[in-house]
Order: sequence, then C-alpha cells, then structure tokens
Amino acid sequence: MQNFLPTMAEQIAQAATSLQLPPNGEAPKSVVVVMRGDTLVITLHGALSSAEEQMARSPVGAARVRKSHRQLFLEAADLLQQNIKRIIGKDVRQAAMEADPAIGTVALVFASGPMVQVILLSDMAPFGARSA
Repeated sequence: MQNFLPTMAEQIAQAATSLQLPPNGEAPKSVVVVMRGDTLVITLHGALSSAEEQMARSPVGAARVRKSHRQLFLEAADLLQQNIKRIIGKDVRQAAMEADPAIGTVALVFASGPMVQVILLSDMAPFGARSA
C-alpha cells in the first residue's frame, strides 16, 4: 500500500477546517484553497451550523452570525497563520474574513501583498481543495 502525502492546499484546508468549526463541531461541506502569487484564499462552503442557517434568515440574525464568525476567526487567526507559514514557508502580513450567512459561505484571505478584494459569486459549485 502506498502512502500519499497531502498537498499544501489539502493541508491548508485541513488546518482551516479544524480551526473554523461551527459550535456543533460539523466540518464545512467543502473547502476551496487557491494560492496565487502572494495571496491565499480559503473558502469554506456549508460552513454554518443548521442553527446558524436558521438564524441567518433574518437581517438581525445574519448580522449575529457574521459577528460570531468574525470572533471565531480573530481567536483562531494567529494559529492558522502559524500553520500556513509552516505549510507554505511564507509569513502572512494581512488576514481578513468575510461570512455570507445567506449562502453559508465563509471566505478567509491571507496576503503578503498590499491589497486583496474578495468577491463571492453565486451558484458556483465547490471544486474541493486545490491549488492554482
């Protein structure tokens, strides 16, 4: 039997998933990792618990879910950045997070360059962890 080592993208997806688990401990349905130049974007699809999805149906609830995930990100950001440095060998200069409770997606952005914009498109099927 041959052992396969996970790719950098798969390792980053595993690290992000373990640190961004919702309160019920369920992993996201899929994770997409894209590395290009000095930017790394991790998108967690289906990242909300069923309670969060229900809460996000109202504007006030959606704001609470966003706030909750921002707090989770702030608490986990240092450890996730350390893991990213260990995996890809580069320091992270900047990190940001955006949650879209309406579709259950959380985007994490880590950059060593000056500016990053995140645009989540609708109706995109997740492809799984990959590196471009």
